[in-house]
Amino acid sequence: MFPQVGQRVYVPFGASRHYVALVVKVHDLKPMYETKDIVEVLDDGYAVLPTQMKLWQWVAEYYMCTFGEVFKAAIPMGMKKMVGRKRSVRSGDTQSDQTSAMHPLTAAQYKAFLQIKEVWKDKPTCLLHGVTSSGKTEIYMHLIDEAVKRGEQVLYLLPEIVLTTQLAERLHRVFGPRLGIYHSKYSDSQRVEVYRKQLSDEPYDIIVGVRSSVLLPFKKLGLVIVDEEHESSFKQQEPAPRYHARNVALVLASMVGAKTLLGSATPSLESYDNAIKGKYGLVSLTERYEGLMLPEVEIVDMKEERRRKMVTGPFSSRLLSEIRNVLSEGNQVILFQNRRGYSPLLECRVCGWVPQCPRCDVSMTYHRRLNQLSCHYCGYTVSAPTLCPQCESEGLRSRGFGTERVEETLAQIFPEARVLRMDLDTTRTRSRYEEIIHDFQRGNADILVGTQMVAKGLDFARVRLVGILDASAILRQPDFRAHERGFQLMEQVAGRAGRQSLRGKVILQTMDVSEKVVSQVVNHDYEAMFREQKEERSAFVFPPFCRLIDIYVKHRDVNVVEHLAEDLAQMLRNVFHSRVLGPMPPPVSRQHLLYIRKLTLKADTNMPFSQLTKAVRDTITQLRSREVSRNAAVVVDVDPQ
Repeated sequence: MFPQVGQRVYVPFGASRHYVALVVKVHDLKPMYETKDIVEVLDDGYAVLPTQMKLWQWVAEYYMCTFGEVFKAAIPMGMKKMVGRKRSVRSGDTQSDQTSAMHPLTAAQYKAFLQIKEVWKDKPTCLLHGVTSSGKTEIYMHLIDEAVKRGEQVLYLLPEIVLTTQLAERLHRVFGPRLGIYHSKYSDSQRVEVYRKQLSDEPYDIIVGVRSSVLLPFKKLGLVIVDEEHESSFKQQEPAPRYHARNVALVLASMVGAKTLLGSATPSLESYDNAIKGKYGLVSLTERYEGLMLPEVEIVDMKEERRRKMVTGPFSSRLLSEIRNVLSEGNQVILFQNRRGYSPLLECRVCGWVPQCPRCDVSMTYHRRLNQLSCHYCGYTVSAPTLCPQCESEGLRSRGFGTERVEETLAQIFPEARVLRMDLDTTRTRSRYEEIIHDFQRGNADILVGTQMVAKGLDFARVRLVGILDASAILRQPDFRAHERGFQLMEQVAGRAGRQSLRGKVILQTMDVSEKVVSQVVNHDYEAMFREQKEERSAFVFPPFCRLIDIYVKHRDVNVVEHLAEDLAQMLRNVFHSRVLGPMPPPVSRQHLLYIRKLTLKADTNMPFSQLTKAVRDTITQLRSREVSRNAAVVVDVDPQ
């Protein structure tokens, strides 16, 4: 069988090495390099559809990576090996029989529903700005139903795996076996089956998944929904391709003529700016379902609480009082602490020793339950010492509070309360995070402690109180988006309170009550945050007033990395002049035994992107041609988040 574009082929590289490759072009020109024989064509038809191939090529070009890196990210592992290639598609646990009709839309929801469809007559992309608990998901479901009835496929993107549990249950009740789920917590064989079904004559009508779902095959895509479109989780960090699934989804929809709906209670500044300028349509949903009021937000000054010695662990006296009241009424509490582990670090109170990761320039987090010190950058772990390795004293103490320590402190203060913790440590498997959500949803726990996982779109009827334990830590990040992200995170987690029947309450603990973002969260004032941040970004030339590209140079030798980074910066300045910042050490300047220097390019938004990427690629190629750069890594991150 002669290989065709879009098919996988089997290519041996010596006696013991072999690869599954993808045919991207067929030609009759003799290559200038040594070739390997194709010994077998693995597919009867397409493994990658033409539109899918076109999208992958765009991703490789825009995010300045190789096509092979996109292929590696997009194809399940089982399709990159010889084994398993003839598996048949079977029904998985993502399918069920159809059981029920959709809920009718409220007057406000129906108005937004009609406005979205009206927008789509003139603009292919619409931003739905709906406050928390306004019923955006119900609108999505009615739009999905219409698309499916037209014979179109729907892609429904979510930022976090944890959100698929509740959403999938709602969608299954309406759409049954026409729904497919795709994310990394499913086994590779399940992901292979979903991928193959998408290539079959009877693909799923609806795919719900996280960012990698945008790279799946679609034969008749008509609608793309990006829920919580503001979330930075849509951006792939490591490894390449470092793509943003929301932006890739917009390109995919444009390629196939599909409509796109971006939804959020706290839209990204860039998306909202596009809507204000008229590039996207804008529909607002300003009232909560059944007229519920947005939660009351009360600020607690932790400096004053500490001065008055009213703090117990990470809790103010006010928060503890509210927790007692809510629990006594038989309702539930969510506590948000954006640090996992027991404490951010151990410290010797005698000599000041703090355990550092031997591979990274960062202190290690203490996990008491495992009695381990762990680096959250490279994964290095070691048993926690009982004596200080430096002075051999017994004066080791934990500093700060992670979710594990919050959970322990709650058990001491409220021994009768049932506490669940949801963070990366407790949700390693798909079954575990589903169990946590189901247990809390069914009332088998009273308090849910978690990192930002608990802030994103979860719907629990009995949550009356949300506690934000350390708002100041959220805002201290060395990032121009810290204010925007802080508002989004706190407003989203606040929105988990009082979603049904009774108004919720939020206790926001902070060391600085004068922060502007605090008052913006108290007033649920997205517009004020948007105006302030847009003005600030205009003054300092940050997106949307420029296009950012971060470039990282990495090497085991600090002198080499500094020399290469300086040379690269000068070469880039020859093209982009003062728009090149750095080089500088990033906040964590050594990871995985490699020293790192960072350059930032603030590119003019009017410069053609192909011209921009060519200039950056050519400069990096010039640097790599030097002998000294042979063992160096140069990493490009387009539109960093």
